[in-house]
Amino acid sequence: MPSDLPTEESRFSEASPFTEEEQRATTVFGSLQEFVTEYVVAVAARRTDDGSHVWCPSWWAHAEAIARLSALWRAFEYLCADPSLGLSNWWLHHADPHLAVLLSPDGPFHACGGPDGHRAPEPLPLDTPPEGLFNDPVFSVMTGDPLAVPIPTEDGS
Repeated sequence: MPSDLPTEESRFSEASPFTEEEQRATTVFGSLQEFVTEYVVAVAARRTDDGSHVWCPSWWAHAEAIARLSALWRAFEYLCADPSLGLSNWWLHHADPHLAVLLSPDGPFHACGGPDGHRAPEPLPLDTPPEGLFNDPVFSVMTGDPLAVPIPTEDGS
């Protein structure tokens, strides 16, 4: 794994700009860990002893799981503010697709389970791209749309 990714030890220790009280006052769950351990594992409980679903108790050791569960948590916190359809939207458009991938036998926990428990995932193999391949502006992250037509200002420029 690249060295610039968070380590297991640093994932939950990074400082938040908010105090724990401020974060709890603005969210249902105060952290990703709280969201997973107090909500996800309860509402998404599945049978895992028959191979149809796979879960890793060390979910926090899988980069894809962290990314997907973080997205789920953020969407949950945002959509909870909608008392009419918020949670329905969360289930249909966020939880169902992410949980299908997370719990799939081909998902991020595919090597875990069974008598050996957690096994560290292997990253996808990479080849080095040819020099200069990504120098084209189409491959850069830019502010605004580089293909947008300029809108004339009042002075005609």
